[in-house]
Amino acid sequence: MRRWQRVAAGVVTGVPGGVLAGWAAVRWSGFEPGWPWVPVVAFTPYAGGAAVVVLLAAGLLRLRAATALALVAAVGLGAAVLPRALPDGDAGGAGLRVLSANLLVGSADPAALMALVERLRPDVLALQELTPAAVERLETAGLRRALPYVVARPGPGAGGSALYARHRLTPVAGPPPGTFEQAAGVLELPGGPRVEVVSVHPCAVHVSETRPCWRRELDALPRADGTLRVLAGDFNATLDHLPLRRLLASGYRDAADAAGRGLTPTWPARGWHGLPGVAIDHVLVPEGVSVRGYDVQAPVGSDHRPVFAELVLPASHGS
Repeated sequence: MRRWQRVAAGVVTGVPGGVLAGWAAVRWSGFEPGWPWVPVVAFTPYAGGAAVVVLLAAGLLRLRAATALALVAAVGLGAAVLPRALPDGDAGGAGLRVLSANLLVGSADPAALMALVERLRPDVLALQELTPAAVERLETAGLRRALPYVVARPGPGAGGSALYARHRLTPVAGPPPGTFEQAAGVLELPGGPRVEVVSVHPCAVHVSETRPCWRRELDALPRADGTLRVLAGDFNATLDHLPLRRLLASGYRDAADAAGRGLTPTWPARGWHGLPGVAIDHVLVPEGVSVRGYDVQAPVGSDHRPVFAELVLPASHGS
């Protein structure tokens, strides 16, 4: 290449390589800058893919500085992202099938959700953005017949939630505090252990002013403390957000990550202003719980895709 071509190629590969290397450094730094980093970091898996493209381009052009920057970015971002595509092992024990769905302010299609319940046969269904009108429509469609035990906290707008279960379900006193209701209950599996389940829905980060609420409510979710507990719902956070990483570090595993499906987007269901989807709906389990299967389901008339996890509970917790 001529000198000007080499300089231009260095800029074209070196600038994005430097940006992506900085992205990787901030992602691993242990702190989370303010706006707009919080929404941007959700796209870390796509940044990892971009780093690989820049690395290949800089390497083919034999641009040492740009290649070095892109290599740092590809390794740093790859280390954060690739484990989500690699499944963990499985173990024996009592099974628990968990389905979670955000209903988009109660507007989801009851027939579509019921078809999902009948096909997957969950032991417990966690719902978010559940309105009183949606409760009536779902129960008219047969939800209460399929899952007769309920802890419901419906509300106007996006604030309601519920747990519907196949087996006895007892409400938990003092569910996680937050802007939205987050139903919590103890599920009694026949011949198996008692499992605490929480329908998770902290406030979302729409603008910079909502970031303190978002962090506070994620930090208020119950830490792993030896209790057999499942957190399922719309976390409004990906595995690259620091508050969710801190929650996982207390002793939880993400079911999608454990099953090698952690890169599958859950929101928005059909794209949003040209942006790709991200994984903000999760099923978190204690480290002693194995994940036999996990899948992101087709939309049921909401902007979120439901998530389904088949879990294997440890026998040591008893019944």
